[in-house]
Amino acid sequence: MRRRLGSSGLTITPLALGTMTWGHPVDRHDAADHLAAFVDAGCSLVDTAYGYGGGDAETILGSLLGSRVPRDEVLLCSKAGISRESGDRVVDVSRRTLMSQLDTSLRRLGTDHVDLWLVHTWSDDAPLAETLSALEWAASTGRARYVGVSNYNGWQTARAFSLLEQSRVPLVVNEIEYSLVERSPEVEVVGAAVALGVGLLAWSPLGRGVLTGKYRSGTPAGSRGASADFPGFAERFLGADARSVADAVTTAARGLQCRPAEVALAWVRDRPGVGAPVVGVRTEAQLRSALASLDLVLPPEITAALDDVSAG
Repeated sequence: MRRRLGSSGLTITPLALGTMTWGHPVDRHDAADHLAAFVDAGCSLVDTAYGYGGGDAETILGSLLGSRVPRDEVLLCSKAGISRESGDRVVDVSRRTLMSQLDTSLRRLGTDHVDLWLVHTWSDDAPLAETLSALEWAASTGRARYVGVSNYNGWQTARAFSLLEQSRVPLVVNEIEYSLVERSPEVEVVGAAVALGVGLLAWSPLGRGVLTGKYRSGTPAGSRGASADFPGFAERFLGADARSVADAVTTAARGLQCRPAEVALAWVRDRPGVGAPVVGVRTEAQLRSALASLDLVLPPEITAALDDVSAG
């Protein structure tokens, strides 16, 4: 069930639990239940970030480590470089800010290290060598066991890899948006990652919820698309092209006697270079569906049909 993340020695289960909605709408009680069920199912990689929920996501996760699940049964992945403390989205990947945010994350999480620490996004406002020096510092001080990046394109990934290689600090992962309705990583990111041995984590593998089928006849109340906390979250995938992909996923799920989410997760899980999709859940039913995808093997003809309908 476990697989190596890229060419590193780190092994993970091919499903990660995202925490972007922890704090609101997912409260501490539900988060505790989700985390316990996730770990009980044999999974371990939990993805969070300094900026999620204004810090609430990391604080909640930290309160559950040791009390609800053992720390050593969880692989912690956190990210730094994006904050919303002022109410606006602020990107700052300077060495000073990244180092400060990691130490804050560790305090919130109640641990002396994370297993993966990523620069949350690219920015031209700081030299790349300076940004990467924070990753070197995190690895050399033991604050992070492995380091990586997030939302880097192909050349950015390759350049970061080569600069870190000079310091003998491996770049092990790039966390990117990747799904049946967001296949742009295949243009250059996937090829670069596979060639360099950099693993991929796929965020929003359900196309911001569109691939579950719930948006096929409108935007349902209670969904992220209707939430004031995530304005416009699903909007870019509500057009005719994405709807045809969602219809194909639903048809495949009907034939396989499973849920559409399971099909979408299994598809992205098995793409070249992907270590795991990162799935955020609001309900226990959504978590059960995500966990069920681990046992789903898509027949080659269904994979080919989904490739065709989602191409371009």
